[in-house]
Amino acid sequence: MNWTDIASAAVTLFLIMDPLGNGPVFNAVLSRLDRARRVKVVARELVIALVILLAFLFAGNLILGFLGLTQPSLSIAGGVLLFIISLRMIFPGRAMEHDEEEADPFIVPLAVPMIAGPSTIAVLLLLSSNQPGRILEWSLALLIAWFATTLLLLASPYLLSVIGNRGARALERLMGMILVILATQMLLNGIEEFVHGL
Repeated sequence: MNWTDIASAAVTLFLIMDPLGNGPVFNAVLSRLDRARRVKVVARELVIALVILLAFLFAGNLILGFLGLTQPSLSIAGGVLLFIISLRMIFPGRAMEHDEEEADPFIVPLAVPMIAGPSTIAVLLLLSSNQPGRILEWSLALLIAWFATTLLLLASPYLLSVIGNRGARALERLMGMILVILATQMLLNGIEEFVHGL
């Protein structure tokens, strides 16, 4: 196993899952629940998100083959999508606010799209289609990123009380800047592959 590549993929997935940015949203959506119930709901939603992400990781090539998608198109689309997500992290707007109509949300919006979002799925599809022989390594990277995200989201009420909302926003913007660089590289790789394929 190449632990450098695993660590790199895990960090990328962790940044995309954005537990620091999603922490305040999780707490707002679940604010009506008591602490014990909140932990159970967060754990349930995170497990659902993991199952969805693993399904896309293992079925990546089948999905791409069925849809007739090529590697360059996936790289370019993933880069654009990551770029948009990272810009929203750096310049958050009113879209970060969520309705609290449901006291106990199921799958939407916490599992999907907050954790298992389109950008996370795009990166997993890219990894599985680019190097399908290393699927176990990518699975390990996903599990590491998911575990770190789970720890931060479960501890988010305590973290927010320590660093405050302003500190959380500052850390989220820093993560967003790193993602901008990763998105640009992914986009450039897709363009390079497309040009070579002409």
